[in-house]
Amino acid sequence: MSLIAPLVAPAPPAPARASLPRGEAGLCAALLDQGAITPAALNRAVLDRARMDIPLADLLIARGAVSPEQIVAAQCRCHGTAAAPADLRPDQTLVAQLGVARCLREGWMPLRRIGSATLIATSRPDCFARQTAALPAGFGVPIMTICSERQVQDTLARHFGPALAINAARRVPETESCRSWSGAGPRLAVALFLVAVLTLLLVAPQGALAALTLWAAAWMALGTLLKAAGALAEALHAGRRPDPPSPPPVIARLPVVSILVPLHRETEVAARLIERLERLDYPRPLLDICLVTEAADTPTRTMLETAVLPAWIRTLTVPDGALKTKPRALNYALEFCRGSIVGVYDAEDAPAPDQLQRMVAHFHACGGDVACLQGRLDFYNTNRNWLSRCFAMEYAAWFRVVLPGIARLGLPVPLGGTTLFFRRAALEALGGWDAHNVTEDADLGLRLARHGYRTEFLDSVTEEEANCRTWPWIKQRSRWLKGYAMTWATHMRAPVQLWRQLGPWGFAGVQILFLGTLVQFALMPVLWSFWGLLLGMGHPLAAQGLTPTLIGLIGLFVFSETVTLAVGVQALRRAGKPGLIPWLPTLHVYFPLATLALYKGVWEMIARPFYWDKTRHGVS
Repeated sequence: MSLIAPLVAPAPPAPARASLPRGEAGLCAALLDQGAITPAALNRAVLDRARMDIPLADLLIARGAVSPEQIVAAQCRCHGTAAAPADLRPDQTLVAQLGVARCLREGWMPLRRIGSATLIATSRPDCFARQTAALPAGFGVPIMTICSERQVQDTLARHFGPALAINAARRVPETESCRSWSGAGPRLAVALFLVAVLTLLLVAPQGALAALTLWAAAWMALGTLLKAAGALAEALHAGRRPDPPSPPPVIARLPVVSILVPLHRETEVAARLIERLERLDYPRPLLDICLVTEAADTPTRTMLETAVLPAWIRTLTVPDGALKTKPRALNYALEFCRGSIVGVYDAEDAPAPDQLQRMVAHFHACGGDVACLQGRLDFYNTNRNWLSRCFAMEYAAWFRVVLPGIARLGLPVPLGGTTLFFRRAALEALGGWDAHNVTEDADLGLRLARHGYRTEFLDSVTEEEANCRTWPWIKQRSRWLKGYAMTWATHMRAPVQLWRQLGPWGFAGVQILFLGTLVQFALMPVLWSFWGLLLGMGHPLAAQGLTPTLIGLIGLFVFSETVTLAVGVQALRRAGKPGLIPWLPTLHVYFPLATLALYKGVWEMIARPFYWDKTRHGVS
């Protein structure tokens, strides 16, 4: 059953305009006088407009009821002015005074000075008086000319795209960005640390091995306890007696939702992506889906140019630059969004059709401090091979048990890279995404927590394509772990401030989730060496037999494996995939692959910290 009540009611014979603002009532009259729309079609739009947070003109264009040109002509008639020329040429000095971002957000831009006046093109003539009430000195008397919103955006992108792209790379304050890794200092520190560890192993191998073993075991114990606590918290929540089902919330005015889909060399999946997006069950006039491409990605751009896209899907092209990352593309596209809620999908995603309905209802029901909703991720090629099965088991545990559990424990949530939905105001207050971070999702989750926002989980699933080939899996995981390392190092530059913002509990959680994960993967060969004792093999630290320390270490290994299996069983049952439970013990062989990925990522932290190791989609 739909979570949002139907929007279209039977149409009376005459348009109901009494409740419309004066400007929109005039627009209705002008459209009827032009013969651009029938009274019945206009009345349906007016009735729907009462339930939507969208201007009537945008609703009519999105419906295909009238063209943008017809809207502009009707608005000109209402306001007694002329339409702007098709080829707009903004005054770059005046635009710079207002700010390009402001012009995009408000849908207007100054064209030229005319004596003591300034000609200004606007796509929102009803707001013109308010917008121009406090113009900077030197603008003089504003003269209105009317254009479409698409004209404003295309013109500003054409003239100011490179400047917007530069700003997109530096939106996050430097104190919370990892762009300092472009200098030699952080990379040299990593190199010196590795040299020190290797030197210690050469000079005092047994002592160094003992120290590394205890260090790794300590983080394993903390990580296992956190995983167990999260699983328990989630199980207790799920085990509560459910409240009787309540009727779907009646939302007075449904919001516009912008969905950003960054594409880079995605010709294999782009056509299927459009088909999947068309399944989304949300009012089309309130959907603003932006397919974001890179200027240098000619194949993907060409494919989209030849595709027939619905009116609610558009393309945005990010100007070329030295930095080419997903978060930079997202920051650039954010300036062009129309929605008060901004979501992110990946190119290979297949979201549940009612996902946006559930998301809007969830945001409506929760407090303003909930700035982000994270959907649950799963795979549609689970049974392709052993690697895809292990990936599916890992994701089930992470997105259905561990992450929701730590959120219930009040800890920062390292977000996944897709099926994310943000209140736009909160996202912009944080500066968007860190364009230099190759795990911009995990970093953003931490920054949300630092600034007092909360993340909750959306009870809706998006299916993705599991990376089912070994070397591409390692490459993808190396990017994730490199990003974890750079995120931890960036936010730990001011540990006292981080402690104050997150509190002791949140600070400890960050150490376990980020540093603990890195340490366990880095030192997994050290820990793995002890499993040989169960097979009767020797070990340099077991020369004196089974000491209490060694017995405790083996007990920790068994406890950790037991928790992993228990969480896996819990997660797979929730995911509706109990057939994978017999495969859970093989995760013991799967996770060491991440060790190779981490070593690759650490090398890249020194050699090329911002390199984005692209995952190819459409393979399975």
